[in-house]
Amino acid sequence: MSTLAKPLTTPDCDRPLVVAQLLHFRQQVPWMYGLLIVNAIALAYSHAGLAPRYLTHGVPVLLVTLGLWRLFRWLLPPTRQMLDAVEATRIIRRSTILGAVFSILFVSWAIALNQYGGAYEQGHVVLFIGITVLGCLFCLTHLPRAAMIVGLFVTTPFLAYCLFSGNGVFVAIGLNIALVNAVALKVLKDAHRVFNDLVMSHGALTTERRQAEKLSDENRRLAHTDSLTGLPNRRYFFGRLETLLADTETQTGASFCVGVLDLDRFKPINDTYGHGYGDRLLGVIGQRLAAAATPDMMIARLGGDEFGVLYIGPATQAECAIRRLCTMISAPMTLGDVNVAIGCSGGIAAYPEAGTTAHELFDRADLALYHAKSTRRGDCGIFSAACESSMHPGAQIEEALQRADLAQDIDVYFQPIFDTQTMAISGVEALARWTATGIGAVPPGTLFTAAEQLGMVNAVTLAVFQRALQGIAQLPDTISLSFNLSAQDILSPPTMREIVRLVVASPIDPRRIILELTESSLRGDIAAIADALQHVRRLGMRTALDDFGSGYANLESLHRLPLDILKVDRSFLGVPGAQTGRGMVSAIHNLARALSLECTIKGIENDTQLLEVSLAGYRYAQGYLLARPMPLDAVLMTLVERETRLPDTGAPSVRPARRA
Repeated sequence: MSTLAKPLTTPDCDRPLVVAQLLHFRQQVPWMYGLLIVNAIALAYSHAGLAPRYLTHGVPVLLVTLGLWRLFRWLLPPTRQMLDAVEATRIIRRSTILGAVFSILFVSWAIALNQYGGAYEQGHVVLFIGITVLGCLFCLTHLPRAAMIVGLFVTTPFLAYCLFSGNGVFVAIGLNIALVNAVALKVLKDAHRVFNDLVMSHGALTTERRQAEKLSDENRRLAHTDSLTGLPNRRYFFGRLETLLADTETQTGASFCVGVLDLDRFKPINDTYGHGYGDRLLGVIGQRLAAAATPDMMIARLGGDEFGVLYIGPATQAECAIRRLCTMISAPMTLGDVNVAIGCSGGIAAYPEAGTTAHELFDRADLALYHAKSTRRGDCGIFSAACESSMHPGAQIEEALQRADLAQDIDVYFQPIFDTQTMAISGVEALARWTATGIGAVPPGTLFTAAEQLGMVNAVTLAVFQRALQGIAQLPDTISLSFNLSAQDILSPPTMREIVRLVVASPIDPRRIILELTESSLRGDIAAIADALQHVRRLGMRTALDDFGSGYANLESLHRLPLDILKVDRSFLGVPGAQTGRGMVSAIHNLARALSLECTIKGIENDTQLLEVSLAGYRYAQGYLLARPMPLDAVLMTLVERETRLPDTGAPSVRPARRA
């Protein structure tokens, strides 16, 4: 009785399950009522003239009418209420009750007809009951309680009728039908259990997917946020700039401006009070800029004491807005027991007058910034042709580069990479240095930018690589060399062939060589880059991805590229001791370990950062705290002074390094 009463109460209101039951049941229930209607008409027809008219006409008309009513009700389009668990439960409960009512009506009518006619007519009644109840049970697969009620309400009275009929054939038929129904109910119960498991598994999978998407969104937010100031970071800034350029290409007359802000007198504060005060100062400035941002202005921290601004509107309005930002930044502030005041200068490049690409706009905003610094520090300047002619030294540098003897004029410095467990030097990073005649020391970024513009970047790369090989040959075999390649280098077959030739021709074990690319290189042909890296790996060299977290890498590119090492950008160190910074550093290390990649972190500038990255699991690190870039002689002297003891692993320890 408890089993019979249970379907008449409210089923478990698990929304995914009860709604899924109803949606699947409504696909089958029209067939069930269609079966009842057709079989009822056939049974009434076979007994016409043999049984009273109320049994062959009156009762069948009533049953068929009820069946048609329910059939058309289920054929109506589903309503939104059906997706509600409470409403779905109510419909299932009502259907279960109606199933019991229909079972009693149909079986009672069939038994009443069985008293009339001969053996054929009585056989039709038995066939009607047996086939109809089986068909209804299978149509009720997704409502097992209703199926059990229908089976019991049909089989029990029919079996009792057969047993008390005194006819041995009827007894055998009744028992047979009861057995078949029992087996059918068992099969339906097992099938419904499988259905329940599938629905619940799907629900759990959906929940996990939503949680994963939420986590992915949070990771994406963190990846686009500067941990020190809370502002968008460099990656997000340039992504928004590219999107803005794509949108404005389709809008006639659209204009926006790229602004660059640079703090004045920030370095003296950093040097006087320490990096901790400098970081706190940047945090306060980040709060001020975030509060000053408007819907038509996006502000990001680009790195160091430099900030970027995207302003929707003409240059005159952008100039006023950025001047307000400079004034706000220059207001005095209190950092603990220290009162400080700094200045701020800005530069603006307007689209499309100053350029039509992200590279052009940013470089020209930078030129306008330094023109303002050199002429009216603390003010804001707009890029113009006169500004470019007075500030851009590119022509002189390009001319000097064309005249230079690359093999003789370019030097290589080496920055050691340390094992945080033993504090021994495990590798060095090759860094290009060039002093141009009549100009002086040229920053590495300017050198390679000029080389790219002149189409000489491959020649410069090979010259630096050859000098780097000569240097590493004088270092112990346990120390590896890492060398950075641009996308142009990797995608140049002659350059890659010459690099391989130089390594093979040298006495250096190829396992000591790391060829590394930065995230910005991933804007090129990923498939071609992967093929080139795979080729050098087959020769024994290793591969690395530098500045991870500052460019364009994603999980897909990490999977597609044949990498051995992941080198984490210094921007993730953030504020020493900050929870967000520690979380990101640990998360990246766990990601590298999951991908079977070795992991090195760069930019270590104080003991706290070194301790935290060591606790996070980073075994290899580099930064100014450990050692600055130095000539080869200084590296050799450092090795002697430290009495380096490297772990004997049977193979050289290889760590990535960057050309800079």
